[in-house]
Amino acid sequence: MNTIPDHPLRYALANELHARPFPMLTAPCRAIFLAIKHEKDAANRNKSQDRDHLIALLDRYGAPHPQPGATHWSGEIGKHVLKWEQHTEFVTFTVFLEGLGERAFDPVDFDVFPEDWLNGSPGLRVTSAMIRIEPRPEPEEVSRKVNDWFVAESLAISSVLDDAATIAGDFRIDPAGHMRFVIFPAAHTGERRIGRILQRVCEIETYKSMSMLGLARVRAMGDQLGQVDSRLTRLVSDMAVANHEQPEETLHQLLAISAELENLQAQASFRFGATGAYEAIVNQRIEVLRESRVAGRQTFAEFMMRRYDPAMRTVKSTERRLASMSDRAIRAAQLLQTRVDVDRSAQNQALLESMDRRADLQLRLQETVEGLSVVAISYYAVSLASYVLAPLAKAVHLEKTELTALVTLPVVGIVYLMVRKIRNQVH
Repeated sequence: MNTIPDHPLRYALANELHARPFPMLTAPCRAIFLAIKHEKDAANRNKSQDRDHLIALLDRYGAPHPQPGATHWSGEIGKHVLKWEQHTEFVTFTVFLEGLGERAFDPVDFDVFPEDWLNGSPGLRVTSAMIRIEPRPEPEEVSRKVNDWFVAESLAISSVLDDAATIAGDFRIDPAGHMRFVIFPAAHTGERRIGRILQRVCEIETYKSMSMLGLARVRAMGDQLGQVDSRLTRLVSDMAVANHEQPEETLHQLLAISAELENLQAQASFRFGATGAYEAIVNQRIEVLRESRVAGRQTFAEFMMRRYDPAMRTVKSTERRLASMSDRAIRAAQLLQTRVDVDRSAQNQALLESMDRRADLQLRLQETVEGLSVVAISYYAVSLASYVLAPLAKAVHLEKTELTALVTLPVVGIVYLMVRKIRNQVH
């Protein structure tokens, strides 16, 4: 059998699609969820710290360690099951506990994470949630329980996956500092489907929280962006004045504004891109749940449309505004640069005309000097010729004045021709 050499990453990439299976859960049970993110530059963090933090927790329970370089791990820690996942900007811990506990959403359940271990975290908590999974009771009992556990104004509840389960939550932080969600699976719902529903709920909460970081970034840069916008608008208005002075100074200010806007874009570009990606994941996770309304209450999709979507639109609007301001500054700088170039061209034209006038004056002065030079040279040449021809003049009985008169015109002509020849050779 002939074989084709495999790409070195073929198996690794194929196995990546199956690397993070959904948990298998049986109702009743509980889940404790925690997402941790480094405060700054989380995408470029030292990810070995995440793994060290996980190992510190596993050592508390005497559990085996993950493989070197692993980005996910699941296994037992004492009486519970832990699922750990490492993502681009954050890590998540999900602990599954059997039974429902003595009371619903008991903060004591979170003690599965030791306090000193939480304090030693390499990052900050993005979100934490307590999820209760219990067999679905009668509709009246479902309504009573969700009314007791959640804030009615924010409550979102829906039947999902063709009535495989009912999920509910209010996306509020309870007094213990955690989100609360409940899943009521139907009697016929299997373990894998319950696990998928739980995973979707955790992902919706996590990616919702991560995408809201974009709104925080927008609010933090709002004042600075408003100030830059005002300065840019003022400079552009000044450019519209016909007698606008100091265009080069205005150009320097426009270039400074462009640099400031580029800096803002560079600082926020990753967060804007991540926010868009996380928003898409949230919407996709809700879509795959195939929600249907329960007792006239709002669904998760409707909750997001009312509360979450406006925040995301604000982020997108600010991103577009920042790009638009950057384009405006560049266009204004180009227009002003054109004006400066035109002004310089006019100045250069005036300078050339002035140089032409000076050249004409120099030419006229040169011609005048040449005429005077011919006269001066001719004067000395006639004098020399008179001395040279004086003996000959006596031989032919000519007076000195007569001799001078005879040689003056030829000498002047010869001098003129010589000066003209020299000037032509120079030109």
